[in-house]
Amino acid sequence: MPTAESTGPQRLQKVLAAAGIASRRVCEELISAGRVTVDGRTATLGDKVDTDAEICVDGERVITDPSKVYLLMNKPRGVVSTMDDERGRTALADFLPFVGKRVFHVGRLDQDSEGLLMLTNDGDLAHKLMHPAFGVSKTYLVQVPGPVPRNVGRELRAGVRLEDGPAKVDAFRVVDSVGRNALVEVVLHEGRKHIVRRMFDSVGHPVSRLVRTAIGPVKIGDLKAGKTRPLTRPELAALFAAVAGQPAASAVSDE
Repeated sequence: MPTAESTGPQRLQKVLAAAGIASRRVCEELISAGRVTVDGRTATLGDKVDTDAEICVDGERVITDPSKVYLLMNKPRGVVSTMDDERGRTALADFLPFVGKRVFHVGRLDQDSEGLLMLTNDGDLAHKLMHPAFGVSKTYLVQVPGPVPRNVGRELRAGVRLEDGPAKVDAFRVVDSVGRNALVEVVLHEGRKHIVRRMFDSVGHPVSRLVRTAIGPVKIGDLKAGKTRPLTRPELAALFAAVAGQPAASAVSDE
């Protein structure tokens, strides 16, 4: 991502080069070949752009605004999903490196849950990632009492009724089942509060551990608990592709 501050519209090839796409000369070749778009139209040499322009190379969004911050965090169990807790509990800010800009977390993981959180100051992307209308999936590993009968997966895929309405998973598979515990992977795009725990409670398999392993195409990988890292350019491009569509009316909370 670019590090120099923008002073107004700049030549497109300069902005692309600053974003780390390629050298300025190669960026000029990409523009000449029609592989670059700005706000949905094919760019031409000589175009100037602001940092808030939607620039894509080969259809993939390029982040060119140096003020934007995009971080991934592996939230440990026992940490509350807030930047600063008035009750003095361990909070997200206790694990964040100095980034020089105010960021906020996208969605939530309750205190007893762990795994992938995104932190950003890009409010538009955050809204789209949280709202189920955009269909961005979240993947969880869930530890429950085992063994898990086959009908549990069928029930959760078909949908169960909760106190605030029906809910269902998009995908369900038993990853491991040893003794009295089973490890299950579920994928869903809903974000109602404690939705995963409540769904498993409804089918008689209360959750003893919950880890979010992916948000859309972005996976937790080998990121250790309590650590953060910037999103890579391909991850950001994949996220913007995942939320492409019309904005919805309001956001909802995550697990």
